[in-house]
Amino acid sequence: MSMKLYVGNLAFQTSSEDLQQLFTQAGTVESATVVEDRDTGRSRGFGFVEMSSKEEGEAAIAKFNGNEVNGRSLTVNVAKPREDRNGGGGGRRY
Repeated sequence: MSMKLYVGNLAFQTSSEDLQQLFTQAGTVESATVVEDRDTGRSRGFGFVEMSSKEEGEAAIAKFNGNEVNGRSLTVNVAKPREDRNGGGGGRRY
């Protein structure tokens, strides 16, 4: 069973490929994505990495959480499930 990790405090020049290469040091990476701003396409400074097993995910957390990469101290932990977000607007629907 795979484990999805949240990776925060990334340097803004970090790409999804950079993230994948970094995390292969801890095991098999199934996917790595740096979240980008919808309007500008620039990194928002965080991303998600999916490791192929729980053990590899835990190894990645132990290896990278608090470690400095590109001058930034990374935050790495288990990703929380995505919450359902209804379209918003806040107004009543009649």
